[in-house]
Amino acid sequence: MSNEEQFKKPQPRRRGPMGRGMQPGEKPKNLKKSLKTLVKYIAKYKAGIFVVMFCAVCSTVFTVAGPKILGKATTALSEGLMAKISGTGSIDFDKIGRILLIVLGLYLCSALFSFIQGWIMTGITQKVCYKLRQEISEKINRMPMKYFESRTYGEVLSRITNDVDTLGQGLNQSITTIITSVATLIGVLVMMLSISPLMTLIALVILPISLALISLVTKKSQKFFRAQQEYLGHINGQVEEVYGGHLVIKAFNREKDTIEEFEKTNKILYDSAWKSQFLSGMMQPIMMFVGNLGYASVALAGGMLAIKNVITIGDIQAFIQYVKNFTQPIQQIAQVINMVQSMSAASERVFEFLDEEEEQQVVENPADISKVTGEVSFENVHFGYNPEQIIINDFSAKVKPGQKIAIVGPTGAGKTTMVKLLMRFYDVNSGAIKLDGRDIKDFNRRELRDAFGMVLQDTWLFKGTIMENIRYGRLDATDEEVIAAAKAARAHHFIQTLPGGYQMELNEDASNVSQGQKQLLTIARAILADNKILILDEATSSVDTRTEIEIQKAMDNLMKGRTSFVIAHRLSTIRDADLILVMKDGDIIEQGNHDELLAANGFYANLYNSQFEDVVA
Repeated sequence: MSNEEQFKKPQPRRRGPMGRGMQPGEKPKNLKKSLKTLVKYIAKYKAGIFVVMFCAVCSTVFTVAGPKILGKATTALSEGLMAKISGTGSIDFDKIGRILLIVLGLYLCSALFSFIQGWIMTGITQKVCYKLRQEISEKINRMPMKYFESRTYGEVLSRITNDVDTLGQGLNQSITTIITSVATLIGVLVMMLSISPLMTLIALVILPISLALISLVTKKSQKFFRAQQEYLGHINGQVEEVYGGHLVIKAFNREKDTIEEFEKTNKILYDSAWKSQFLSGMMQPIMMFVGNLGYASVALAGGMLAIKNVITIGDIQAFIQYVKNFTQPIQQIAQVINMVQSMSAASERVFEFLDEEEEQQVVENPADISKVTGEVSFENVHFGYNPEQIIINDFSAKVKPGQKIAIVGPTGAGKTTMVKLLMRFYDVNSGAIKLDGRDIKDFNRRELRDAFGMVLQDTWLFKGTIMENIRYGRLDATDEEVIAAAKAARAHHFIQTLPGGYQMELNEDASNVSQGQKQLLTIARAILADNKILILDEATSSVDTRTEIEIQKAMDNLMKGRTSFVIAHRLSTIRDADLILVMKDGDIIEQGNHDELLAANGFYANLYNSQFEDVVA
């Protein structure tokens, strides 16, 4: 396939963790609706917008009036020179000085109004962006987990960063540019007609030629710009992917293949970027060529009219300046149209996000979470991430306060799904989950989750000190309480060996500590939180056996008097559980304690014994 054909048919873009941001030039699906919604956000700043429009018009009027008045100075100078040569008079420098002072005053007033409009408009757009970011941030906390699990992180982040920035920049520039350009176009046309209708007609004849040439170049370059953006995404995705997995690439000696893949994509990007930039660069020379044709035609016609004393030399000078200024607002309006499309597409994506379905956060007369003892019951629970594909079938179990419940089963059995249902990250399709005899739907979601402490297999730590990361479990905890929690989690010793100890700062992905150490820190955070119900989802999967034993002892002390749900693959760690729920294909197929399940010689016994079987090659 040739490069030309590749530009016409871009290959699918690789989607890395950053997802897909809004591409420049992307068009909205419903321009009218997105603009209508955007206007509602701007409506509260109507007074400011009116001032911006007034200042833009005033600035343009003063700018447009300048060349014609300046032309009077040229005329006075030329007439004075002619009079001086003929001996009938001299140059009136006082008159020329007064005209120049007037022009200077006009341009200063224009600059002042332009400054005021820019200052006010920037303030308005930043307030709109601030409001949108605030609403997005609040919206995120009200959205169901299924939204985030069905999209990449980058796709959500782009709504807050790329799209809001694009919207703000477009809004800031488009309004003032449209007002200024239209006012300039009308003002220049009026001034040109006031000087010479014939010369104005000549200038207008040149205009369609320039528009046709610009349209031709734009049409030719558009496909290359699209390909450039597409393959820029490929390059970003490859770099991000390779950077994140460079250890695996080195381990499998795939450096050569990776470089070849990058060079292939980079070559296509180079070709598309070169052609798009070349064609884009031709715009200015074409406009200059057409403009020069216009200047030459106007100068020729103006000279003939000046000879016949129809117009003055100053008028010719002013008219040439107006011809130069006449094409500029047309170009600006064309650019603004593209800008408005990008802005509308960005706003559409933002408003789509704000219109997404929300979780019910607050219920009327909510149950009191402070009196919960920890009794949990699952009653005929049915659930599926897709309602047409049920993965939890008629799940029932009863858990007494303070019991340690282990949930075991093969991968995909539904163990973690049960935890998500318990914390109301998802709601059941049918049946009920009850806490102390009350349906968990009777509690406010935030208050319900305050009753749970959770340690997941996938650790999450933020950029900050170790002390701050542990204290995240309970923000009002003292340093002594944080250290006590770390000791209980068997993390105190390794923290002391780190440079800075508890004040050591973790980087963005906490890669300056080991995976096992990260797990210990999250366990310390859960211990500090001191919640009534604990959920441990493979909490010790990333630590060594010796550390696991120590953590298990700490967990046993922590779980005393608290209802605990432990998800584990290593069945040796949950032998002391009060109740073991054995899951398979979304159902509880066995339940009892360790000894009872082994004696039954069923599915659990097979799972348990398989961990100790010798594997024969």
